[in-house]
Amino acid sequence: MDIDPIRLEVYKHLLSAIPEEMGAVLRKGSYSPNIKERRDYSCAIFDASGEMVAQAAHIPVHLGSMPLSVTSAVNSFDRVNPGDVIILNDPFRGGTHLPDITLVSPVYIPGLDGTEKLFGFVASRAHHADVGGMAPGSMPVAREIYQEGLILPPIKLVEGGKLNQGVWDLILANVRTPVERAGDLAAQLAANQRGVNRLQALVSRYGEQEVAKYTQALLAYAEKMTRQLLRDLPEGVYRFQDLLDDDGIHPEPIPISVSIEIKGDQATVDFSGTAEQAAGSVNAVFAITLSAVFYVFRCLIGLDIPNNSGCLRPIRVIAPAGTVVNAKHPAAVAGGNVETSQRIVDVLFGALAQACPVRVPAASQGSMNNLLIGGWDNRRSSPFTYYETIAGGAGARPGKDGPSAIHTHMTNTLNTPIEALEFTYPLRVLRYEIRRGSGGSGLFQGGNGVRRDIQLLTDAQVTLLTERRRTSPYGLAGGNPGEPGQNCLIRDGEEQSLPGKGSFYLKRGDILSIRTPGGGGYGDIRGGKAKHGDSSD
Repeated sequence: MDIDPIRLEVYKHLLSAIPEEMGAVLRKGSYSPNIKERRDYSCAIFDASGEMVAQAAHIPVHLGSMPLSVTSAVNSFDRVNPGDVIILNDPFRGGTHLPDITLVSPVYIPGLDGTEKLFGFVASRAHHADVGGMAPGSMPVAREIYQEGLILPPIKLVEGGKLNQGVWDLILANVRTPVERAGDLAAQLAANQRGVNRLQALVSRYGEQEVAKYTQALLAYAEKMTRQLLRDLPEGVYRFQDLLDDDGIHPEPIPISVSIEIKGDQATVDFSGTAEQAAGSVNAVFAITLSAVFYVFRCLIGLDIPNNSGCLRPIRVIAPAGTVVNAKHPAAVAGGNVETSQRIVDVLFGALAQACPVRVPAASQGSMNNLLIGGWDNRRSSPFTYYETIAGGAGARPGKDGPSAIHTHMTNTLNTPIEALEFTYPLRVLRYEIRRGSGGSGLFQGGNGVRRDIQLLTDAQVTLLTERRRTSPYGLAGGNPGEPGQNCLIRDGEEQSLPGKGSFYLKRGDILSIRTPGGGGYGDIRGGKAKHGDSSD
């Protein structure tokens, strides 16, 4: 296949611009602060076989798992027709956790015989602030998935361009905030339609054969660059283990183990030895684990190559079924997407630091610090659900301190601006500051976490789903670990500790204080220079 490298670069940007524009449409059309302000969404485009060919710079935990959603969506029907839109959120059929709702739309182009021909797919995934279940925000400390919210297998929300009103009504009847959900779903539909239109226009302008040729060339290029990365790494087997604090039900820590074998231009990532799936909601489905592997190896490449399915072709992932990194139905999985994904990244980087120490940072905060508050808003005479992940410290890396107050690794969201939060919800932010001294010391300092104090202006149910409250983000090359986080309740001037995971009722005037972990330090400050470890094999 004769490929012009300059044209290849042009197509890389042409294709990636489509999901970027989809994301802009989704953000501007959405109702909820979680999507509009925090940008908790992702968009991507796929070829006719379901391989991801381009993605926007959105949420890593979404994007690496979306190909499984598209495959599941397409394989659930004998035919996906022009004008169809498939909706799903089932974690055991390509989803991540129930609040992440995915819409998949086929892209048809005119065929040579006058009929329409399937060219590819576009997909959007957005975190909806409530999809039902036993607690506002749909991320409770649950024992089974049925407690976490409404489960949507792949089903056609739109068929032949016509909304399936029954499906629409069923979804909105099972959520606490139907107006907000309707607005966010409508924004996703608009985003998908923009993606369909843009991809059709691209094919119309440059021709099906050329666009298809360069689409496949971009997949091959990403694969080639990943294989080059693996060839540059020293061959060997690199092992690491880290812990989740607990599952919210039992107090025991949960080990996650990995063994990475680098051999030639291939890698095998084996999670054998990881704990069995948990009673609580920290279980990750295979799509999450695959997404974390995709993210880590893509970070190591360091070049501006396409983010597509080609990156995973040289990498084999072994995640034994029934473990916390590949849970079986009907395990609760709300925290697997947001918390366990972060620890999977930690163990992967911990192992790869032995192979390429100058490329790998110390552990970042290792938690998304999920905070959910729901109840009745007397100002608007309506229910509300607030969801946010809170920033922390990034790990220091060779040559640089870690940034403070930042979302790291599998999340790429923003904070909810105080003005938007206080306007939308019966909440007041009393304190928002960097948590000085929480970053690990070393030749290079780990980033600091934050402190965010929120006062309730109404009685409400609160859910915390946080990590690194008992364990610390590790340092590397002699650097010290970051400080663990803390969750506190301040009532009538008295401060008391709250667990890392739990759901409880608080009253008007109570203050929640979330203090997030710092990142690990890098390098032995006593020796004046970083000391790197060696391969385990």
